Amino acid sequence: MPKVLLVDDEDQFRSSLAKRLTMRGYEVVEAANGDDAIKIIRNDRDVDVVLLDRKMPGKTGEQTLEELKVFRPEIQVIFLTAFGSLKSATEAGKLDAFHYLEKPVEDLDRLIEVIESARAEKVHAMARNEIPHVEGSSFWKKLLGTHNSRPLFILAGILLLLFLVLINAPDRLVELISTPKTAPAGQVNTDDINMGYSTYMGMREGETISHYYSNKYHLGVHEIAPDGTEHERPLNANETAHRAMVMLAVLLVAALFWASGAVPVGVTALIVAVLMYFFDVLRPDDIAQAFAKDSVIFIFGVLALSKAITKTGLDRRIGLLLLAPAKNITLYFFIFLPLMAVTCSFVSEHALIAFITPLFVMIYASSIRKTGIKKDKQLMVMFILSLCFVANLGGPGSPAAGGRNAVMIGILADYGIAPTFGEWVRYGLPFVPVAALAVATYFFFAFRKKIKIKKIEISNLVRQASESIGPMNREEYITAAVLIGVIILWITASNSLGMGGPVVLGLVVLNIFRVLRWRDIQSIHWEVVFLYAGASAIGKGLAVTGAALYLADSFVSVLPGFLQVGNGLAIATSLFTGLCTNFMSDGATVAAIGPITVPMARIAEIHPWMVGFATAFASSFAHMLIIGTPNNAIAYAMAKDPVTGEQLVSLGDFLKHGAAVLVISFGVLWIWTFYGYWSWIGFPALQ
Repeated sequence: MPKVLLVDDEDQFRSSLAKRLTMRGYEVVEAANGDDAIKIIRNDRDVDVVLLDRKMPGKTGEQTLEELKVFRPEIQVIFLTAFGSLKSATEAGKLDAFHYLEKPVEDLDRLIEVIESARAEKVHAMARNEIPHVEGSSFWKKLLGTHNSRPLFILAGILLLLFLVLINAPDRLVELISTPKTAPAGQVNTDDINMGYSTYMGMREGETISHYYSNKYHLGVHEIAPDGTEHERPLNANETAHRAMVMLAVLLVAALFWASGAVPVGVTALIVAVLMYFFDVLRPDDIAQAFAKDSVIFIFGVLALSKAITKTGLDRRIGLLLLAPAKNITLYFFIFLPLMAVTCSFVSEHALIAFITPLFVMIYASSIRKTGIKKDKQLMVMFILSLCFVANLGGPGSPAAGGRNAVMIGILADYGIAPTFGEWVRYGLPFVPVAALAVATYFFFAFRKKIKIKKIEISNLVRQASESIGPMNREEYITAAVLIGVIILWITASNSLGMGGPVVLGLVVLNIFRVLRWRDIQSIHWEVVFLYAGASAIGKGLAVTGAALYLADSFVSVLPGFLQVGNGLAIATSLFTGLCTNFMSDGATVAAIGPITVPMARIAEIHPWMVGFATAFASSFAHMLIIGTPNNAIAYAMAKDPVTGEQLVSLGDFLKHGAAVLVISFGVLWIWTFYGYWSWIGFPALQ
């Protein structure tokens, strides 16, 4: 039964209106003043709408409304007053009142119509304020919960954490982190079983992963000898293995929470930090550094820069250039998406997603407004996910597509066989448009019957939006110049400045010219920044404890013989990499798996480029979870209804369609690349 709080100091009016609303099926709670109303609202979460008198003894209606919004920002308030005026209505609007009606209420049907509209708006307000909204009251529904509040998955995560933390570490894990390195510092011995450790090259001869981890991060155990002297000893293998098990638990719990939406994505990132602190995986300063990596600064900067681009209208000009071929949905799929993927092979796909996604939100809003429907969720899902996934698939095209490629080139360089830029493009770029067309075909057939709006003139909508704001002004020119400068620095100086440095410099310049203000920066989607920071910290913890090595070694150990040679090894490598990269950053995945697979190629007497490229290419397949790549995180953050604030693309959408696209990506990689054009062009002879 809908519940209404009626606040009015006139007993007769209040009692009469309460009876009339009760007869219409409402549960009515009464309050004679503002103080009583605030007490009720704070303790009764079931109140949907407040009918509030303006003039009352003690707190006025405006003062009461202001305090009600502090405690319940989603509550919808309808002013009822006999002292209506334009000024009071304006004040009520400033305080976020839903509607303004005059007493006495003679037209009850009109009042009920407004109440029902307010109830509908409350659901949208809850979404905007990230307040859980569960339909129904059964025990199962409450346990399953809703997005950002799922008790069942929270309980499952706690049990999973306790299980993995309390059990003994596997013998193989202990063996991997306790076996001494046989090669001197800076050199490689492919016979070492700990070869796949991410910082293997930095270990001294005779040093174990356990000792290296303990000494590098100052995690020794304080002990008192029998003679009373105090000293610090390095962690032993079992103590390090316990921390590795903790990181495996953190990985699985975070993946569960991010995939299910058990708690807000930013809170999950904080949980990662808490667990790493609590179980002493790293010292506080090192955990902070793990959270504040260059990629995290990059995401923050790109989100803030996209604010300036949208604010000035420059996004519409960019859209005119990029979306000119997309005159309708069919051309969007089969012309624009492949071009987008190829572009992402040479220009930061993260930046392109951040700049283009707002355009599609605008296209979505214009389309539903033009057709007169309230929302078309599947249309937004189609646009955002197809755009995001083809951007991911631009990764194999060239070394400029991402840090993961640079990591693989570095691994291959350790063996003196690093490919040139042109050689990488030769082996990687033909994959990109074919994979994009395959993904476009999937979305075309998966959504053509689901979307409500069948006909959209995409390029015309962007052109109209651009023309509606007139010619470019000073702020747009400044923003365009800064954007071009940032892209140039990304291409030419990312090795020294990173990806975060140029974009932060761009933000400073935009602030100096008063294009981007601090308030704009404050309003970015911070949950996405926290999310990727948490994913980076997980990757760091997995790498330094040896947990990532254990994961890779476990996978390799179960491979059948036919997957340990030739294309079979490339398939196995890409499969493991593609699965892992959905749960940890692409760079961390390549850093953990690459040092294992490249030596395996030499042992199997196949060209190391085969498994090296396979590893790097598959690290672009982070489609299922939003933690796998900044593209997913940025697109998810922006995929909200521009009017209601409702999250239109869910974590479940990423998981469902991302799994399908992951299978498609593997299919194209194995059939078209491994058994297709790679067999035609071959590999150069080894020295």
